[in-house]
Amino acid sequence: MDSIIFWGVVGLAGVIGLCIIGLIFSRLYTRASAERAFVRTGLGGQKVIMSGGAIVLPVFHEIIPINMNTLKLEVSRASRDSLITKDRMRVDVVVAFFVRVKPTVEGVSTAAQTLGQRTLAPESLRALVDDKFVDALRSTAAQMSMQDLQDAREQFVQGVQNTVAEDLTKNGLELESVSLTNFNQTSKEFFDPNNAFDAEGLTKLTQETERRRKERNEVEQDTEVSVREKNRDALAKKLEIEQQESFMKLEQEQQVKTRTAEQNARIASYEAERRQEAEQSRITAERQVQESEIQREQAVRTRKVEAERDVRVKEIEQQRVTQMAAIEQAKVTEIAEQEKAIVIAAKSEAQSQAQGRANEALAEAVKAEQMVETTRRTAEADRAKQVALIEAAQEAETQAVHVTTQARAEREAAQMQATAIVELAEAARKKGLAEAEAQRALNDAINALSSDQTSLKFKLALLQALPGVIQQSVEPMKAIDGIKIIQVDGLNRGGAAATGDAGNGGGNGNGNGNLAEQAMSAALSYRAHAPLIDSLLKEVGLAGGSLQGLVPGLAAAQSHTDDAQVLALKHASHAGNAPKIEPGSNASN
Repeated sequence: MDSIIFWGVVGLAGVIGLCIIGLIFSRLYTRASAERAFVRTGLGGQKVIMSGGAIVLPVFHEIIPINMNTLKLEVSRASRDSLITKDRMRVDVVVAFFVRVKPTVEGVSTAAQTLGQRTLAPESLRALVDDKFVDALRSTAAQMSMQDLQDAREQFVQGVQNTVAEDLTKNGLELESVSLTNFNQTSKEFFDPNNAFDAEGLTKLTQETERRRKERNEVEQDTEVSVREKNRDALAKKLEIEQQESFMKLEQEQQVKTRTAEQNARIASYEAERRQEAEQSRITAERQVQESEIQREQAVRTRKVEAERDVRVKEIEQQRVTQMAAIEQAKVTEIAEQEKAIVIAAKSEAQSQAQGRANEALAEAVKAEQMVETTRRTAEADRAKQVALIEAAQEAETQAVHVTTQARAEREAAQMQATAIVELAEAARKKGLAEAEAQRALNDAINALSSDQTSLKFKLALLQALPGVIQQSVEPMKAIDGIKIIQVDGLNRGGAAATGDAGNGGGNGNGNGNLAEQAMSAALSYRAHAPLIDSLLKEVGLAGGSLQGLVPGLAAAQSHTDDAQVLALKHASHAGNAPKIEPGSNASN
């Protein structure tokens, strides 16, 4: 019994120990899944667990979980960080990289060593490999132009994939695919003019956009022109169709009226023929009735004549019988004569009857012919009347078409003239606005000038107007026949001396000397200028030999002198340097 109890206790303890060991193993056993593998390090060395599981002791082992799912790492390069292409253009791209850890022992081990738990956090993983992706994008974009990137995206994606695949292998990753999810040209404001690459790209971008804008404008203008030409052709075609429809309607109406008139004419002709045939039938019937009556009367007369002849024959036979014997020969002769007379009378009566029938038949024929002529002329008059009505209707329709066409043409001309007036008014308005804008810009430019520039413009304007001012100022000089300017300083010795004294403070040699020297100097000066003075006096009509020679022409000289003085004053006033004439002096001084 004790042994049984002992073995029972031992078995219970074993069961309990097994349960405890199973519980410990269940708590320490870590399983891998299809989505997540792990690498165990520590006691026993490194072990990669991709399927199944392993015992992980808390102190002796450490595990690094590895995400085996495909991760989407999105890289965006835009604005100032955009890619520069082969033709020095900037492009904004958004590229999605689909990566995963290689499902091999080496791949999982390498990922655990280089990446650690970053495979569980895609953003941390992207931050780690972002530079590799950017470098691959830049190197691939630098080998292609922007147009090539747009047209051959597969080539760009393949180039990026080939460039980055080897670098990802070093981290235990493999690149499943690359997707270019967004591609567009970088905005013009992010081009730096001070950068050589951006300056070249900005130049090309400006050239391309301006060329495209010009082509778009040309296409728009050509499209507008073609649309307006199409509208014009459509309108012309529509008007032509409407005109043809109107002409067709008028022609149809005319044909209907013509056919109606022809039908009415045929009906009238048929009715006239029917009436003529009825009249002819009536005439024939009446003629037959008359012929029947004539034949009946003729038969009655014939029977009457035969009856009278029989009576007469009987009377003659009776007389012949009674007088047979006496006058047989005479009777025979008389009987023969009577028979001959009877035969003649019968033939005469038959001839009269035939003549009467012929006359009646001729009268009936003439009457029938007159009826036919009347019917024919009536039909001709009706036909002429119908033809005149048709011609009048046709002429009225033609005039209506002409009036309608002329009215339409006048309306179109009026519309075109109104359109032209509106366009001219609009052009005049635009021209006035343009001139006002130009004048305003000119005024703004003038107001923006400095004082020196304004003074320069004023002086230039004065120089431009100076020839006209001079021309107007010298206009009065046209009335002067001639001007002589003679300078004789030596005649006015006293004045010169005075002037010299005033100017030189009395130190001039001309103002010094005694009275004899001054008189000698004056005489010598006068003799030196005597020929000149004589020629001057001759010019004014005086003789300088004596005082008597000066008197005869004094009045005339005075008048000429006054006129010359007036002209000189006028000229001086225009020139701005009028001489000052003292009271009491004359022109000779």
